[in-house]
Amino acid sequence: MSAEPNEDILKGARVLVVEDEAAISMLLEDMLLDFGCEIVGPAARLATALDMAQRETFAVAILDVNVAGEPIYPVAEAIVERDLPLVFSTGYGGAGIREPFRDRPVVQKPFSQADLKRTLISAIKAAGV
Repeated sequence: MSAEPNEDILKGARVLVVEDEAAISMLLEDMLLDFGCEIVGPAARLATALDMAQRETFAVAILDVNVAGEPIYPVAEAIVERDLPLVFSTGYGGAGIREPFRDRPVVQKPFSQADLKRTLISAIKAAGV
């Protein structure tokens, strides 16, 4: 059984991970490593995430919507300014995402490995990265 052609898009892709829950962060890292991705971070605080979003090289970001009680939107804005794709990770679903980010992909916690993979591939392809 061969890999799907779309899966190659994740091989070697650098993924910025912003997640304040250690267990979820470790799960995300394991999934990303299974996809062949390189992990940037993870960042568990907004200030660290913002610095990484502005300075690091990555193909896509996975952003927890609420990081240690702070909304992630300043980080999302920094990523959008760089024309890079992002995926929101939240337990509240797409309805909990603020404008102007409602058109961005969302994985709802708890998410499966297949859901994460599909969402990341879609985000990267849509951005033309």
